[in-house]
Amino acid sequence: MDVTTSTTSTGQAAQSGQASTQAESDSSSRAISADFETFLKMLTVQMRNQDPLNPVEGTDFAVQLATFSTVEQQVRTNDLLGALGNQLGGLGFGQLLGWVGMEARTTAPVAFDGAPVDLVLPGIALADRAEMVVTNAQGVEVQRQSVPASGGELTWVAMDEDGKPLPNGVYTLTVEGYASDAMLGSQPVEHRADIVEARQTAQGTRLLLSTGQEIAAEEVIALRRSE
Repeated sequence: MDVTTSTTSTGQAAQSGQASTQAESDSSSRAISADFETFLKMLTVQMRNQDPLNPVEGTDFAVQLATFSTVEQQVRTNDLLGALGNQLGGLGFGQLLGWVGMEARTTAPVAFDGAPVDLVLPGIALADRAEMVVTNAQGVEVQRQSVPASGGELTWVAMDEDGKPLPNGVYTLTVEGYASDAMLGSQPVEHRADIVEARQTAQGTRLLLSTGQEIAAEEVIALRRSE
């Protein structure tokens, strides 16, 4: 077998994939920039033509700007996750071992087993206060607590409003940001867990976490070696 030819072909394919991913990212960035300029023009026209006897509240402008900022961040995040999924999802069976033993950071729901969970909270642009909302597998809100609007790390102690521990199960955690009483938007909370198994399926690479959850490779935001 011609090893040189095989290696060269693989390198060319990888370079081609990287170039394609970069082109898609550049195109997305240009689209976001154009949309932001259009948004600013529309906002300026709205301010110029508002009724001077009944001007728009400042918080309304803040909500509009924060909404656009949130959408922009989500578009960029989706692009990054898509690129990461394309790169990692195409790995061969042997390379799946590279996942095992790594610590993944993800926005997938949290599998609670009674132990405190380390979380990474997102920051909400322009918010002066924020609340973390916890819902169970049925979508019912079971906990709400104040958190820093700037984001940061938090150890989550899962308790209901009566101070009793929540039942073991899977919970979805989000952070809602507010300016005064106006909600600016919400973003998912991130958490970390070790990867104990990786396998290739028809739907792509699936990862089994130490919490018992199974997630898609595309749901991984970051990786680091498990401590």
